[in-house]
Amino acid sequence: MNILVLGSGGREHALAWAILQNPKCDRLICAPGNAGMDQIADCADIDICDGSAVVAFCEAEAIDFVVIGPEAPLAAGVADRLRGAGITCFGPSATAARLEASKAFTKEICAAVDAPTAAYAHFTDAASARAYVQAQGVPIVVKADGLAAGKGVVVAMTLDEALDAIDTMFSGEFGAAGAEVVIEEFMEGEEASFFILVDGEICLPIGTAQDHKRVGEGDTGPNTGGMGAYSPAPVLTDAIALAAMEQIIRPTMAEMARRGMPYQGVLYAGLMIQDGAPRLVEYNARFGDPECQVLMMRLGAQALDLMLACAEGRLDQAQVHWADDHALTVVMAAQGYPGPYAKGSVIGGLETCAEDSAHMVFHAGTRATGGQVLANGGRVLNVTARGATLAEAQARAYATVESIDWPDGFYRRDIGWRAL
Repeated sequence: MNILVLGSGGREHALAWAILQNPKCDRLICAPGNAGMDQIADCADIDICDGSAVVAFCEAEAIDFVVIGPEAPLAAGVADRLRGAGITCFGPSATAARLEASKAFTKEICAAVDAPTAAYAHFTDAASARAYVQAQGVPIVVKADGLAAGKGVVVAMTLDEALDAIDTMFSGEFGAAGAEVVIEEFMEGEEASFFILVDGEICLPIGTAQDHKRVGEGDTGPNTGGMGAYSPAPVLTDAIALAAMEQIIRPTMAEMARRGMPYQGVLYAGLMIQDGAPRLVEYNARFGDPECQVLMMRLGAQALDLMLACAEGRLDQAQVHWADDHALTVVMAAQGYPGPYAKGSVIGGLETCAEDSAHMVFHAGTRATGGQVLANGGRVLNVTARGATLAEAQARAYATVESIDWPDGFYRRDIGWRAL
């Protein structure tokens, strides 16, 4: 098969790496890719949110299967354009992707099926939102309604933090994403990520992970797109996963189908777990980043088979074969992230890093020039390892981190601390 992966981050590098393990893959193209993906696949410079351009590229290159990595092309309807052209693709339609693209829409769906989630209110102006927060008190959670690259959520522990978050979102800093705001009750508990493949009818759980959202050790500081992750997540037990499927996932998918917007792709459910019961924090319409990296390390070649079965409506015939292992990824980020950061610093030592089924450095924000790898984003590298135990995976990942020479980068030294 000729396969195209859309995206340029660590998630897409991990997807590309897993796809290449499968003998069904004859040729792999990544668009636009990054310095790491360029080492394992052909890279193409196309606008991945332009459905017409993606379809034209697929027809010119005889692409058999497209895997859409990030949320932006999903929200832009690229999956719809591909299916309309008869090209098999992995990713939900634009209407189904509203589960991520609009937090208010997700809350509406949850209310319709009585799925357990945080109480909320939806606002289109700052004055009403500020009045609501002042009446409710803190802690409270303020969310930009639309897509904000993982940065449109503020867990406010003080009234000033909540009011500042509202003003920031309505100021236009997040563009159209912040034109509407959802304010939720603060949920106590431990958060974990649950991943389910859905082919429009069948829901197949494929794994759990736990992300580290805060920039600082001990889960302190501002939220980021994720500073590390591990899989599986011990807090998300089989019993809790079953409860989530019956109370949250299947009712949501049935309601989406009832509304004429059946979901087809991976569904990422962020769950808050307290006293053995799950509540929905959010849905994402794609693999998490950096959760995808640890899932792909554990799934390997079967990831392609599972995504194909999902895209072709064959999940009733699919099975997930997990090894009894663990994976952990450490994000190396540019100094200053998630605030302002500089691009262009040189990253050394990558050529000494082992890359095999137990060790991988997935590139997230890099570019290559003049034989050097340069930082080109906030989150730059995802140093990932597998082990028989989580402690072994953690030790392997940090040993690789220590071998990378990047003075302009930083990382958390406690990834996996909750489970360990």
